[in-house]
Amino acid sequence: MFDRLILDGDTKAARYEALAGHARALLAGEHDRIANAANLSALAFETLPDLNWAGFYFFDGTELVLGPFQGRPACVRIPLDRGVCGAAASQRQSQVVPDVHAFPGHIACDAASRSEVVVPLVRNGELIGVWDVDSPVAGRFDEDDRVGMEALCAIYLDSLRG
Repeated sequence: MFDRLILDGDTKAARYEALAGHARALLAGEHDRIANAANLSALAFETLPDLNWAGFYFFDGTELVLGPFQGRPACVRIPLDRGVCGAAASQRQSQVVPDVHAFPGHIACDAASRSEVVVPLVRNGELIGVWDVDSPVAGRFDEDDRVGMEALCAIYLDSLRG
């Protein structure tokens, strides 16, 4: 269905807008959270440069549990009081971390990761989980990435309605 996509645009924001269009098309008509999480992980991993992990952790009522992802094997369970994912989930606020080694309580699932962005997934006031993206490049993520990732997560959450 999709060959390696090249995102057109002069700015990072424009490239995220193009990626959002691909995400909407890919998730259109499907409402299964696992299928859509798997496809969104693959889409982001295949199109965004300098990533070594992209995927989901779902909240089971107690902790975050690994969901669909692309990249190396990952930590299976993350308490809400640990790491970047736990911070995003417990604070319900996106986290952009330019240097994961400087983040208190960082969980090193992949020693190659140097920077990270995590977006909490909240629907109708309820925590669903988090979207987690890692890079082996320090300082890889910025405000444009946060906004772009939040837009992708909104598309994912909208796909669950049906």
